[in-house]
Amino acid sequence: MSLGAGGAALVAALAAPAHAVTPAEAGRTAAGHLPGWQLKDTGTAARFRGLSAVSRSTAWVAGSQGTVLRTTDGGRSWKDVSPPGAAAEALEFRDVEAFDGRRAVVLAIGEGEASRVLRTEDGGATWTESFRNTDAKAFYDCITFFDARHGLAMSDPVDGKYRILSTSDGGRKWRVLPSAGMPAALPGEAGFAASGQCLVSSGANDVWLATGGGATGRVLHSSDRGLNWTAAESTVPAGDPARGVFGLAFRDRHHGLAVGGDYRADQPSPQAAAVTGDGGRSWRQSTTPPPAYRSGVAWLPHSRLAALAVGPTGTDLTVDGGRTWRTVDTGSYDTVDCTADFGCWASGEKGRVARLEP
Repeated sequence: MSLGAGGAALVAALAAPAHAVTPAEAGRTAAGHLPGWQLKDTGTAARFRGLSAVSRSTAWVAGSQGTVLRTTDGGRSWKDVSPPGAAAEALEFRDVEAFDGRRAVVLAIGEGEASRVLRTEDGGATWTESFRNTDAKAFYDCITFFDARHGLAMSDPVDGKYRILSTSDGGRKWRVLPSAGMPAALPGEAGFAASGQCLVSSGANDVWLATGGGATGRVLHSSDRGLNWTAAESTVPAGDPARGVFGLAFRDRHHGLAVGGDYRADQPSPQAAAVTGDGGRSWRQSTTPPPAYRSGVAWLPHSRLAALAVGPTGTDLTVDGGRTWRTVDTGSYDTVDCTADFGCWASGEKGRVARLEP
C-alpha cells in the first residue's frame, strides 16, 4: 500500500528543513500549524512503558502502580481499567497487547510471582490472571502476538537460556516452550522491560528478541514462533547492564530497526540505532543515529522508509529506512506505536500520552 496523501503530507512536514524544531516549537503540544505530538490528559502520574495502539481513536496504556488506561475517543477521555488489586500490589505493567477496544493482554514484570499475565475480554471491566511465574530465577520482560490467538512472552535467561512462553488461545493459557532451540545467553545478558519492544513479531511466524548487558547487544530471531532461534550481533554497544538494544520494529519479515544505547542520563549513546534488511541476520549501524538513548521505535503507517524513535530526551524521525535520524521533538516518551489509519501514539513518564497530529 502506498503512503497515501495524508501520510505523505505528514512525513513531508515532519522532515521539512523549514520546520526543523526550535526549543519553543519542540515543546509545543497544541498542534497549531506544526505536525507533532499532542499531549492527551490522562489524569494520572503513572509511567506508561506499555502501549498498544488499536486505531486513531482507540489505544491502551499500561504502567506503574498497577495502572491500565483505555481511550476510545482519540485520547479526549481515558477510562481507568486497572485490574483489581494491581495498585495495592504495586504491579509494574510494562507491556500491553490489545486486539481491539475490548480484548487486551497485559504483562506485569518482576522477579518470581511479580511476573504475571492478565487478560480482559470486556474492555477492562473484568480481568483474568492467566499466568503467574513460580520460578524465582525467571523475570519476564515483554510479550508479542502474531494474531489474536498466537503469542509469546519472554523471560531473562533461566539456566543460561532465554525462557519463552507460548499461547495459542489469545492468552488464556500459557506453556513454557522447550529450550533446545534457544542459543546460550552471554554472561550478564538480559532483556530490557523499557518499552514493550524487546520482543516483537511480524507476520504469522517471525519473532525477534532484543538483548543487552552482555559483551554485545544482540538480536535473536525465530521463524517458527519461538521454537528455534539464531543470534546476531547488532551494532548497538552493550558490555554494561545499562547498555544494549532496548526496542525493535519490523515492517515485514526482512526490514527492521533497532534502538537503544545507555539508559543512564549522564552516559552518552553514540551508536543508538541499527538497521537490517535480511530479517536480522546482519545489522548495519545508522550513519546518523539518534543523539541519545532511545527505548521505543515504530514504522510510520504504509511507509517503507519513515519511522519514529522515542526516548526520555526526545523523538527522532528517519525518512531513509533508519540510515539517518533527525530530532523532531524534545518531549519525554518511553514507547511508540502506530496503526494503519495513521494513529501514532507515544507514552512515558508522569502520565504522558500523546498522539501524532497532522
